[in-house]
Amino acid sequence: MTFLEHLEELRWTLVRAAIAIILAMVVAFIAKDIVFDQVILAPKHASFITYRAFCALGQQLGMGDALCVGSLDFTLQNISMSGQFFTHLVVSFVAGLIVAFPYVMWELWRFISPGLHPTERAALRGTALFATVLFASGVAFGYFLLAPLSIQFFGAYQVSGSVQNAVALDSYVSMVTSVTLWTGIVFQLPLVVLFLARAGVVGPEFLRTYRKHAFVVILVVAAILTPPDVVSQLIVSGPLMLLYEISILLAARAVRSRERSLQRVPSVPASR
Repeated sequence: MTFLEHLEELRWTLVRAAIAIILAMVVAFIAKDIVFDQVILAPKHASFITYRAFCALGQQLGMGDALCVGSLDFTLQNISMSGQFFTHLVVSFVAGLIVAFPYVMWELWRFISPGLHPTERAALRGTALFATVLFASGVAFGYFLLAPLSIQFFGAYQVSGSVQNAVALDSYVSMVTSVTLWTGIVFQLPLVVLFLARAGVVGPEFLRTYRKHAFVVILVVAAILTPPDVVSQLIVSGPLMLLYEISILLAARAVRSRERSLQRVPSVPASR
C-alpha cells in the first residue's frame, strides 16, 4: 500500500472506532436512569457495595464498626442552567468510551497487524485482549475502590461544623468519571512497559532500581485518597504495587525474547 492508502485505511479505522463510541454513548444517554441512579450516584449512598464490604471486613478483623459508613452527609446541587444536560453528555461519552474500548482496541490491532513481521505478529497476538482486560480491571478498581473512598473522605470532610457540604453536580461527576477513566488508563502500565522493553528503552533493572521510589509514590497517593487507616491504604496500594511487579516480569520476559531474536539473526561476513 502507498502512504496515502495507509492514511485512508487509518481514517476508516478511526471512523469505525468513533461510530462504536457514539453508538454506545447514545445507548448510555437513553438509559439515563440506570446510568445515573444505579452507577454514577450509587457511591453517594452508604448502602453501596464497597462501603458494606469494608464494614464486613472491619467486623471480621475485630475492628467493630470502625470501617463502617453511617451516612454521607452532603447534598448534590446544580448551579448552572445547562449543567445537568452537559453533565448528562459527559457521563454518556465516558460510558460510551468504556463500553466501546474493546472494539476500539480490536480496530487498532487490525490496522497495525498487517504491517508486522510474522514473528512480531505472533509475539504481539492477544495484545488487544490484554489491553482490554487491564483497562476493565482499572475501571473496576477506580469505580469500586478509589472513587467511593475519595467520595467518603471529601464528602464528610469539614473545616468546621458550621459549614455544610453542598457539592456541585459537575464536581461530583468529574471525580467519579475522571478517577474511573484515568485508573483504567494507568492500568495499561504493564502493556506500555512491555512495548518499551521490546524497543530496548526500558529494562527490568531500571524498574527494580526505582521500585522503592515507585512504592513510596503509591503509598503517598493511597494515603491522600483513602481514610486515615492502614487497612484502606493497603487495599488501595496493594493492587498498584502488584501492577508494578507485573511490569517488571513482563519487561524481563521481553528483554529475553529480544535477546533470543538478536542471536538468531545470522551475522554477515565482512567483505575484503
